[in-house]
Amino acid sequence: MVVEAEEQQSQAVGKDDENEIVTENSAFVHPEPPQDDSGPPKVESPVEILHEKVTKQIIKEGHGQKPSKYSTCFLHYRAWTESTGHKFEDTRHEQQPLEMVLGKEKKEMTGLAIGVSSMKSGERALLHVGWELGYGEEGSFSFPNVPPKADILYEVELIGFDETKEGKTRGDMTVEERIGAADRRKMDGNALFKEEKLEEAIQQYEMAIAYMGDDFMFQLFGKYRDMALAVKNPCHLNTAACLIKLKRFEEAIGQCSIVLTEDENNAKALFRRGKARAELGQTDAAKEDFLKARKFSPGDKAIVRELRLLAEHEKAIYKKQREIYKGIFGPRPEPKPQTNNRLIHLLVLFWQWLVSFFKHERAKDD
Repeated sequence: MVVEAEEQQSQAVGKDDENEIVTENSAFVHPEPPQDDSGPPKVESPVEILHEKVTKQIIKEGHGQKPSKYSTCFLHYRAWTESTGHKFEDTRHEQQPLEMVLGKEKKEMTGLAIGVSSMKSGERALLHVGWELGYGEEGSFSFPNVPPKADILYEVELIGFDETKEGKTRGDMTVEERIGAADRRKMDGNALFKEEKLEEAIQQYEMAIAYMGDDFMFQLFGKYRDMALAVKNPCHLNTAACLIKLKRFEEAIGQCSIVLTEDENNAKALFRRGKARAELGQTDAAKEDFLKARKFSPGDKAIVRELRLLAEHEKAIYKKQREIYKGIFGPRPEPKPQTNNRLIHLLVLFWQWLVSFFKHERAKDD
């Protein structure tokens, strides 16, 4: 499937097209509070027994159907050894979801796959996996902190899945198939965004980006690389747009920075990163992004508006600071005229001498 080329940089950053979505002047919604990163999340939901060695507790409900055997699933997860509470893996730190074909997973992922097969897209759950379906009797060579016979706790989020009966992985697809699959996910994400289903839209964009992984992009040159970037970059920018609406500004900055690594003059990436930075109070960095975006998209009204808002914000802060510090130390005292202490001392001595002289003269007369 051939995808359309990305819009020209001279186009207005607020203009919509098939690739990218617009968030300017849109209302914010509030996301769920993030889980504490110090250890496995504490979950109050009922325990569901999936297998003799696998149980599940739902943290967040998903939607739609569950994946069937040989579905290609994309998921993020954090993993801890239950006995020590040590976290030994976190896919979100690598910004790359795990791809798993159910029924063809690695042996140490058997318990995780049983849990994933019970989940719906967008669902987040806590899985308890016995060592028999995890890293086994010997533990893990790749993760030295996973000891022998270690039961595992997984916090898993199923981003989504593709129903491929033959269990075809990304590595088995042609370049055109991977780009086409990513493009379909991107369009699904755009549709969900328009319905204000922001979390679900992000999931679709993440799946599209998963098809365009670093290992894949590294092998592409010429027109194929251009075709892939025409899908991948808008997915990062659209994810940033969703994250800004969800007030997850640090994550939005990260998505825009990925695009700017490939295309340092991308006006939309600069503009959206500037918006996220402004929301975090990083006014100098935001101003720098907006000014650079204006250079590549001169006269764009959205950029002009953001620069004006920044200027008004800085002016208001300066005015407030002046009011706070005005008169804090009171009026400056008037300088007192300085007198010559040496002159006074000489006058005193002269007066004493004069008095003494008259006393002496009077004594002589007597």
